[in-house]
Amino acid sequence: MRPVIAVLFAALLLVSCSKPAPPVGRWEGTYEQGGTFIAARLELAPNAQARMSAPDVSDPGIANESDRSAMRQNMADRLAGAWGDVAPRAMDFDGTTFRKPGGFAPQIDWDRATNSMTLYVYLGTLPAIRIPLHPVSDFSSNPWPH
Repeated sequence: MRPVIAVLFAALLLVSCSKPAPPVGRWEGTYEQGGTFIAARLELAPNAQARMSAPDVSDPGIANESDRSAMRQNMADRLAGAWGDVAPRAMDFDGTTFRKPGGFAPQIDWDRATNSMTLYVYLGTLPAIRIPLHPVSDFSSNPWPH
């Protein structure tokens, strides 16, 4: 009986130490606050290969709705236009957080329960901007909610 328990314990230990599988799919989202606009796309392939793009503009002078609407469309166009040139990059994944290989700062957080992502965008020396991303079957032409 002891050898059976030892084998079961060893198997359980190996399973608990295995590297978690990252999710695969597409996510998109936007951020707009205080004249900062960010449109974001994320595509994850097996083995934590991530394609991500998040063009940004910061212009506190954008104050009226017409200018904001034009900037949203501009950001959506920039995101879609550059997407074909975005190369996949390897990421470390611990079951919840993606980081650059060997890196410390989080790049993406995954919420398994909702299959949603949070993309961290670092602009200069400002604290990270956290952009909620929702899963999509295909990317939209304009990720801003209508």
